[in-house]
Amino acid sequence: MHILQPKHTKINEKEANELLAKFNISKAQLPKIFLTDPALPSNCQIDDVIKIEREDSETNKINIYYRVII
Repeated sequence: MHILQPKHTKINEKEANELLAKFNISKAQLPKIFLTDPALPSNCQIDDVIKIEREDSETNKINIYYRVII
């Protein structure tokens, strides 16, 4: 992992279901990321949900994004 690369973490099925219920969406409505993306952890599979943590250098706030693997 490169120092400038945001942290990518695979979330478990329970966390994914809670996320989808919170926003009242389906996995198909999440933004997509390819399985071949080099930033993904090695234990990922298609249809897994990934949590991306990106730090804002100005505010030092961590922004969280979610993607589904295709």
